Amino acid sequence: MSSSDVRVQTGWMPAGQDDLEEWLAALAQQVKMRGEQITLHPVIVEFQELLKQDPLMRMTLNEMIAQTPLKKPYSRRHLENVDQMLRLINEVLTMAPEFSEDSTVMTPLGAILDWTMGTQAGFGAYRDPRMNAILCKVLNAWGEFLSSPDSRYVLNDTPAGWKSDAAQQAVGMEQFEYDPDDEYWGFASWNDFFTRHFKDGERTVAAPKDDNVIVSACESKPYKISTDVQLESPFWIKGQPYSLRDMLAGDESAEGFVGGTVYQAFLSATNYHRWHAPVAGKIVRAFVQPGTYYSEADSEGEDAIEPSNSQGYMAHVATRAIIIIDADNPTIGEVAVVLVGMSDVSSCIIDEKVKAGFHVDKGDELGFFQFGGSTECLTFRAGVIDRFAVDAIPQPDNPEAPLVLVRSELATVTRTSRKAS
Repeated sequence: MSSSDVRVQTGWMPAGQDDLEEWLAALAQQVKMRGEQITLHPVIVEFQELLKQDPLMRMTLNEMIAQTPLKKPYSRRHLENVDQMLRLINEVLTMAPEFSEDSTVMTPLGAILDWTMGTQAGFGAYRDPRMNAILCKVLNAWGEFLSSPDSRYVLNDTPAGWKSDAAQQAVGMEQFEYDPDDEYWGFASWNDFFTRHFKDGERTVAAPKDDNVIVSACESKPYKISTDVQLESPFWIKGQPYSLRDMLAGDESAEGFVGGTVYQAFLSATNYHRWHAPVAGKIVRAFVQPGTYYSEADSEGEDAIEPSNSQGYMAHVATRAIIIIDADNPTIGEVAVVLVGMSDVSSCIIDEKVKAGFHVDKGDELGFFQFGGSTECLTFRAGVIDRFAVDAIPQPDNPEAPLVLVRSELATVTRTSRKAS
């Protein structure tokens, strides 16, 4: 696992390979000790039945487990066969992510499947519509638990609890709305805690009266800035160039962004997970595009097991919310906001009011990622961006690179640009 892995830097996966392996080994041992006493969730039973009826799919899943490389850092195998894999998944369906200063596993389903993603069989398996359909049901089942009161057990003050001093410092809890006198801080579920709101006065909108200032849609770490993006590009190759038609799911606005700029950034595990309008304007369209859940770019080879290495690719194929805004500032024109679900994070919830014809002010809330965050793309027309703010410039080799705060200045507009026809 690379020390520059964005998931490590932002808290989705442990900083050390040994920490991840110990977590997986403990989970596997727990499942083994319980043996046949485990009650399988109905969705896991459905998964088993699917594999019984589909021998080719069963073969592919067995192959992706067998193809995990034998060399380090994959030498400590945690997946033995498909049945055991399903039992591991079953175990986490009633598990809420715990806090740890050193070895947080914020995406336990992704941790179980991680090494299979970068195998030849895995590349095909995670693009199979049947596989994605059942994985969608698995994720929905886990989401139901995380949205239930039973998931609040991790809101305690033990070292693994989110009310511990270390967790409160990592989260910056003093910035958020919560009830310190309530046992669960007033949150109805884990997801309620995870999608918490800032207090009034936190994250004010930069230059609210200046339409030439674009603000950050999310609290995120810059990943990539691409210019002169094209309508169609081979997004699956090394480098993963943006392909507008694919990223925007065939939306008619795609042609207007040819030659323009895409800014992509990664959301942190312990930070804020709601999206906000980067500009003031009218909603043209807002929809969720279904997609893959664990598919990685095979051009990355074995490194494809790190979803951070496939962020560009995933912006074209993963489940994502797509919101097109026609900016009030005519020099900006339309802006595409694309919120991409990665790995376990696949619930992209657009606010009910955000629909065609609705006007948003700069900084207004657009929606949120349920259970955490993922990666965002902001797409601008050619000639619109004059410059990006210093903090918005990606620093891939700097683990201490600052986050771009939501609703802070992201970029300024080229005043001589003109809205495309």
